[in-house]
Amino acid sequence: MVTSNPDDLKQADFYIIAVPTPINHAKQPDMSCVLGATETVGKQLKKGDIVVYESTVYPGATEEECMPVLEKFSGLRCGKDFFIGYSPERINPGDKEHSFKNIRKVVAGQNPKVLEIIADVYASVVIAGVYRASSIKVAEAAKVIENTQRDINIALINELAVIFEKMDIDTSDVLAAAGTKWNFLPFKPGLVGGHCIGVDPYYLTYKANVLGLYPEVILSGRKINDNMGKYIAEQTIKKMIKMNKSINGATVAIAGLTFKENCNDIRNTRVVDIIAELRSYHINVLIHDPLADPKEVKHEYGIDLSDWSEIKNVDAMILAVAHKFYLDMPPQNIINKLAKPALLIDVKSVFDREFLKKNKIEFWRL
Repeated sequence: MVTSNPDDLKQADFYIIAVPTPINHAKQPDMSCVLGATETVGKQLKKGDIVVYESTVYPGATEEECMPVLEKFSGLRCGKDFFIGYSPERINPGDKEHSFKNIRKVVAGQNPKVLEIIADVYASVVIAGVYRASSIKVAEAAKVIENTQRDINIALINELAVIFEKMDIDTSDVLAAAGTKWNFLPFKPGLVGGHCIGVDPYYLTYKANVLGLYPEVILSGRKINDNMGKYIAEQTIKKMIKMNKSINGATVAIAGLTFKENCNDIRNTRVVDIIAELRSYHINVLIHDPLADPKEVKHEYGIDLSDWSEIKNVDAMILAVAHKFYLDMPPQNIINKLAKPALLIDVKSVFDREFLKKNKIEFWRL
């Protein structure tokens, strides 16, 4: 059933709430969307209904925050008149291999009977099957640490990249060598944005703080990753200065704005940190992205995207997002956009170093 009329929800007896759970400017959980959806559903609840949450939250949120709202607006009692469950959304934007049907679904229910109903519903559409978590809190915790673990691993590699830069060692070379050991994890340095990895850890740290705990490793990783955009901009400026390029009034092009390659999602993209830092030096920044929607970019960030044809004779280009659009074109097409002496900042280390050296292109990569 597809509808915009809340009254139509009365026809359902199984509800799935999957709305954004972002953070506010203070990096605290913003539960307004999920609580708003909960209120809408609560007003339509009937006896025997089941409400399942998929939104990423801190452990305990479904029962502590959402359940009371359902009870308030339905006038019913949870666990007696209606029931709740949790099954975290695990979609990876831009990933055509790991689709909804091919990712095993974690499910949890308020009691064993409800758990089996929820499991049966998801098992009917998820080929990979379901995993029955022992409780709603366990399922919530499992989801939030999936992205927290990845965030911390990337933070380690980002910190190593900064260290290796000081040592004049190429990070990609180090990772290639270390990767020959069977149990070395293949993470790479880069910007960490999006609506999951760059957000979810703050839900866990918020709950930890409420409990009187200070999660040092998680917050340290977040700090490192949040500062990478500024670091990349600073390295760009340092290279420009060494090349005797004027900074004030220079023009730098940024290729890619979305939070990851080959998807059009601009939520919480950290490319904007590069843009902000460059502009603080009075640098004219041109931004191109083949997939991002120009109107959405303007609305969310106040940024006007440039057409690829408008980028020419720039003092430097930063390949921030390795879209297929850029990788499929002949490298010379990108080089032709650069003013002499040419400077290319290869954030994702995708260009052939020997080709760049042969063509006398100054470059830096993370």
